[in-house]
Amino acid sequence: MADAKGRLTQVFLEGEALHRISALQQADREQAVLDLAQENEFYLPGYSDLQSILHLSIQEGRLVFDVRDAEDKPVQAVLLALGPFKTLIRDYRMLLDSYASAVAEGREARIQAIDMGRRGLHNEGAELMLERLAGKVVIDFPTARRLFTLVCALHQTL
Repeated sequence: MADAKGRLTQVFLEGEALHRISALQQADREQAVLDLAQENEFYLPGYSDLQSILHLSIQEGRLVFDVRDAEDKPVQAVLLALGPFKTLIRDYRMLLDSYASAVAEGREARIQAIDMGRRGLHNEGAELMLERLAGKVVIDFPTARRLFTLVCALHQTL
């Protein structure tokens, strides 16, 4: 990306759930991190030039966006209640399980239908992420979609 203004340079996921995710969830998480590294819009209001490092975790039922500067020094933590995301996370996990079954069975039509549903849930999750972060963090829609994927990877015990 030529203009690196107001973006994430690194994302770290923290928490026990990362050790219990399926291969498909792992692939989703890795793809989201790679996509974020390539292109994103993410900055705190008043810090539009900040090249941020994000430590994303779930603590005490809250999503924690620990935003740090290029030297990994804390700038600001943004906390969101996890509750509004729970149904979408649970539905997303069920879709991933269905997708894995369809792939194992070689059912192409089912795979395509599930993939469409997965994209729809990603979009719902992104809209919710944008809504919940409004006024706290400036992000674009593709960044919100990728962050939703990472939140799903973090939260596996609903």
